[in-house]
Amino acid sequence: MRLSSIVIFALAAVVLAGSANTVQAQVKIGVVDLQRAINETEDGRQAKRRLKKVFDERQKSLDEKQKALKAQKESLERQQDVLSEDALRKKAEKFQAEVMELQNEYMQYQQELSAKESELTQKILEKMQTILRRIGQTDGYTLIIEANEGGVVWVPNNLDLTDVLIQRYNKQAKQGGGSAPK
Repeated sequence: MRLSSIVIFALAAVVLAGSANTVQAQVKIGVVDLQRAINETEDGRQAKRRLKKVFDERQKSLDEKQKALKAQKESLERQQDVLSEDALRKKAEKFQAEVMELQNEYMQYQQELSAKESELTQKILEKMQTILRRIGQTDGYTLIIEANEGGVVWVPNNLDLTDVLIQRYNKQAKQGGGSAPK
């Protein structure tokens, strides 16, 4: 009886192993790097250029204000021995208030840039998701994972759909199905 139990167990293991291989063969997983896809599509490049223009304008303004504050600090340091303690304190408080204002302005600019980036890329991402759904359905993928969000460390080239996504997105955009948001 013991031998028959071992034989039955061995047969069950072989059957299960065969079933697992069948199931595994039916599962098809793809991976896509959406950030790279955005950076390499024409709409994504246009969005990045617009964002850079906004960033450069804001950075120029911040740099000018920072330069003025630096000059103000140097002036305050030179006047330390000349001004009364009360006048020096008032100027130092004014300087600190302006530094805080500049820091708040910087944080506000960062939030605005982040919101603008989301605005510019949201429509692109929506179009990419539609393309990826089509790829998944027509090419028989069980699952498509975003490489950066899914913790993917490595994937063979045949499972990386990023280049296919970029090509199909650009082709669709050229045919009038896409344009970067204004």
